[in-house]
Amino acid sequence: MGEDSSAIRQDIEQTRAQMGDTVEALGYKTDVPSRAKDKANSVKSRITGATPDTGDVKDGAKQAVGVAERNPLGLAVAAAGVGFVAGMLLPSTTVENRIGPMAEEAKDQALKTGKEALERGKDVAQQAASSAAETAKEAGQEQAGELKDSAQSRAKETAKSAKASAQPATSPSKKAAPRV
Repeated sequence: MGEDSSAIRQDIEQTRAQMGDTVEALGYKTDVPSRAKDKANSVKSRITGATPDTGDVKDGAKQAVGVAERNPLGLAVAAAGVGFVAGMLLPSTTVENRIGPMAEEAKDQALKTGKEALERGKDVAQQAASSAAETAKEAGQEQAGELKDSAQSRAKETAKSAKASAQPATSPSKKAAPRV
């Protein structure tokens, strides 16, 4: 009988602890302001971790300006494609909902066209970047060639000058016959 009462007391304590946890959980669920604050803090920490550094933003902006200056048409095509895809991702309006299946078909075609435009824009941007790299390489090689020619020319001039100044000193001088 002593064992039964201690087992019952232990069960009662365990049930009280579980009930306390349940009451705390229900209290938290009904405390909307605290939950909203916790959610806001969670979102804030995710956004803070996801934002790029200032230097990264500046570098990206410089790179985008460079691409835009080298290939404005490619940038326009890519921007149109991105805008189109973004428009497709927005929720539909009531008018669009009334149109029905035709709207879905047109939307699918437009989405495919937008994706194709985006891909072509990417290709144009890649071609522009590779073209710029090739041009820079060619210009570098041309400058290196000119520098090499200039250095060789100056070396030849220096060698001639050194030879010319060394000749009078090394030419045999006529000594006067000794007097006897």
